[in-house]
Amino acid sequence: MTTNGARPVLVFAWGNPSRGDDALGPALLDMLETRQRETAALDHVELLTDFQLQVEHALDLQGRERVLFVDASASAQAPYVLSALQPERDSSYTTHAMNPAAVLAVYEQINGESPPPAFVLSIRGYEFGLGQPLSAQARGNLQDAFERACEFLNNYPL
Repeated sequence: MTTNGARPVLVFAWGNPSRGDDALGPALLDMLETRQRETAALDHVELLTDFQLQVEHALDLQGRERVLFVDASASAQAPYVLSALQPERDSSYTTHAMNPAAVLAVYEQINGESPPPAFVLSIRGYEFGLGQPLSAQARGNLQDAFERACEFLNNYPL
């Protein structure tokens, strides 16, 4: 545990489970939660999910040693892309929905220090219609992304 009682690694997934492949982030989080519960693995990892990233989520990064953001992507190379993030201000006019780099920038602004090392796992999705289930292609990508996420999270600390 870190000094504030938070687990040192945070996995933050977002997406809308009722919009087809947009559920990939929360679905991966569910798989990680099952792995934690059934194997007692990943006990250093805290799992959080929401429909979208917002400015308040910068507070969830406090006391972390590493952060993995997880989301569906309509444009990422299949099956997934894992990349490092740097703080970057969001140029949109609203903070209603943010990207992970903007959340890191807010963290930097409110804490006066660099955020923890952060990465984003973008899982390729194909069908995002309201009421649709996960597509077959996305399910395959999800399994590959889950295996990569477990490998990434088990290699703690950096």
